[in-house]
This record gives sequence, structure tokens and C-alpha cells, in this order.
Amino acid sequence: MYSPKKSARFLLAALLLGCSTKDQTLKIGLLMDTLQTERWQHDRDAFVKRAGELGAKVLVQVANGNDATMNSQAENLLTQGVNVLVVIPHNGTASATIVEAAHKANVKVMAYDRLIMNSDLDLYVSFDCVSVGVRQAEYLVKRQPKGNYVLIGGAPTDNNAVLFRQGQMQVLKPYIDRGDIKIVGDQWAKDWLPVEGLKIMENTLTRAENKVDAVLASNDGVAGGAIQALAEQKLAGKVLVTGQDADIAACQRIVDGTQSMTIYKPLTQLANKAAELAVLMAKNEPLKDPTTPVPNGKRDVPSILLVPVSVDKENLDATVIADGFQKKDEVYKNQPKVAESVQK
Repeated sequence: MYSPKKSARFLLAALLLGCSTKDQTLKIGLLMDTLQTERWQHDRDAFVKRAGELGAKVLVQVANGNDATMNSQAENLLTQGVNVLVVIPHNGTASATIVEAAHKANVKVMAYDRLIMNSDLDLYVSFDCVSVGVRQAEYLVKRQPKGNYVLIGGAPTDNNAVLFRQGQMQVLKPYIDRGDIKIVGDQWAKDWLPVEGLKIMENTLTRAENKVDAVLASNDGVAGGAIQALAEQKLAGKVLVTGQDADIAACQRIVDGTQSMTIYKPLTQLANKAAELAVLMAKNEPLKDPTTPVPNGKRDVPSILLVPVSVDKENLDATVIADGFQKKDEVYKNQPKVAESVQK
């Protein structure tokens, strides 16, 4: 027999069950420094896609290089009840407060690609940054074991920039000590800005009277700025220049001959791995991957470090393009014959 009271109780129970199911959806907070550099757009899209496949919702916030904004956005994400916080810090030291706030809310924190310093960080997922610097420097000394070198580092607030330099100097120091390589310029580019690379290179060329053989630029953005300065002096393509990130403009410069190489970090691989680990952290389940301890000034942070790839004109097609990271017709758009054959 129909009972209004029983029906009402059933409806209420169904609504509560529905709300309970909805509340159980895993929420991952992805806190990003910037989207102005092309690579971070790749990271975001791949991370969100993989997390979604695993049943998690990703709440993305972008701080645009502002530490105060990043702290505020972190608090906002915690208020929204995220189960885990994934942070790409602007300033690795300033972001320690984010870890502290998250832990007070019983939320674990993963540092993505950039280490958060002086904190009880739960996990760090990145490529082996020291290896990046080693590969950049090895590429140069193999082709130019003697001469005048310019070093353009990344943002001094980014611990990765320090690690890149550590790897670079592991290779360069013996050459410098022997007097085979002379460092005629050594500066850091604020916020990895290409305009910083341009200014540093212009000033160095003036001081060195254009006598430069190699530029060890720590990423593609500052490499682009340096190459612009070299082009103004008709030196583009005559001076070896490194990079990192396999940005589309850098890949175009490589096939055009003005940039020598880049470091390709398969970002989909990184983003997928980070998303999978974030879901496990959100569920409070153990991580299956073996970790490496990386010191951050307060503790040895469990870390998962992936292997980067050196890329130049010889293996660009077999790596960056074959992986679908960049499209061949875009990479070769300044090379009419190649671009025409791709379109056919």
C-alpha cells in the first residue's frame, strides 16, 4: 500500500545517497605558476585529461608569477575541499607556506616539476634536472671543446634553475680549469623571460666584442632571446645555442639552424604519471613507484625523476614529432620544401 511517509523517507534517502556519491568525487587542486610559457599548457591539458580518466576532477588555478596570489589560491582550493594539492611553484622557497597550510587541513602536497624547499613536502615528481644540465653542456663541449662560452641561467627563484646549473658545471668545470673554455658572460634570467635572455646576450656581446662561440641557455625562452641578439650581430647560426622544453619556436629554430639543440621532456609522460600518483595520494593509497630522496633543506623528499632526451636536427623527427608533441608541418613551416612534402 502506498504510504506518503514511506515515499518521502525513500526520496530523502535517495537524495542523501546522491549527495554522498557526489561528495565522494576525488578533487585535485592544480596550482600553477604560469601558462605564458607554451610547455605549461601541455602539462595542464595532459594532467587534467589523465586525472579525468581516473575519475578525478581537477580544479586549476594560475598565479601568473605572483607568490601572494598563489598562496591565496592555495587557501581557496583547500576551502573547496580538494583531496590533494599539486603545486608548480613560482618561488620554491615561498611556497613552503602552502605545504604548511595544506597539512593543517590534512591534505597532502605534490610538487610538480619544481621542488618546494624547506617544507615537509610529501612527493616531488619531475625530470632529472641535473641530468638536463649535463646533457646541455655535453652537447656543447663535444662540438666546441674550446672557446668563449656564455651562461644564461633561469629564474633564480626556481630551484630547477640551480639544479640545471649544477649539471652544467659538472661538465664544464674541467674545461674551465684547464683554460680551454672561458666564461665571458654568466647571468640569470628573471622569471625565465625571453627579454631577459635578449638583454643579457646583448650586453655580453658588447663586452666580448662579439667573440662568442657557445651559449648555454637553460631553456628555449631565454635561448630565443639570446638568438635574437645574435641575429642583430649577424651571428645567428654561427654560435652554438642550447635550450630546453622543445617549444614550437625552438624546434623551428633548430631546423632553421639558429638553435643547436633542446632538451625534450616528454611532458605527457610526466603529466600522466603525476596525475596517477595524485589520485593515489587523494585516496591515501600507497605509491607503487620506487622513489629517490631529494633534499629540500628540511627533509629528503620522496621523488620520482624521469629521464630527459637531448634533441637536435638529427633526431627531432624521431622524438618530438614522432611523439606528437609538435606537428611536423608547424616545425618545418619555414622550410618550404619540407612543409610542401608534409602537406602532400
